[in-house]
Amino acid sequence: MSQVLHGSATTTHAIRAAKLRSKAPLKELAARYGLNSKTIAKWRKRSFLPDAPMGPKAPRSTVLTAAGEAMVVAFRKHTLLPLDDCQYAPHATMPHLTRSALHRCFQRHGISRLPEVEGDKTAKKAFKRYSLGHFHIDIAEVRTEQAAPLRARGPNLQVTPSPG
Repeated sequence: MSQVLHGSATTTHAIRAAKLRSKAPLKELAARYGLNSKTIAKWRKRSFLPDAPMGPKAPRSTVLTAAGEAMVVAFRKHTLLPLDDCQYAPHATMPHLTRSALHRCFQRHGISRLPEVEGDKTAKKAFKRYSLGHFHIDIAEVRTEQAAPLRARGPNLQVTPSPG
């Protein structure tokens, strides 16, 4: 079984176990494993081998207060508006609220993705199967306001639709 280490991990489970079992002095172990002696001392104080989780114990917003966070969460749950609309609506009372801070708040509360609405998208159809050696080409006429359609531009650009 392989270990998943975070980006700053300098030791593995086996090295940490060896450090805990060893009776050698801190400086000797630090030199052997290429670590700081403070790191060795920290690991010897622990009673467990896995990495301790880093970061805040209770994630919270640095931009929103608890009341502000509750307000934007309730607004999102009530209106089911997209992220940009949810950011624009409380802008008068919270001008410091950024899009990324709002998105992180919604992720913490599990509402970062809107629920799928029935009938919101058209059903996907499978392509028609053709026998070996045949292929399907879709042809579309593109019009813009400035230019006429492609087929009217010149004699070499004539496109004739295939029967069927």
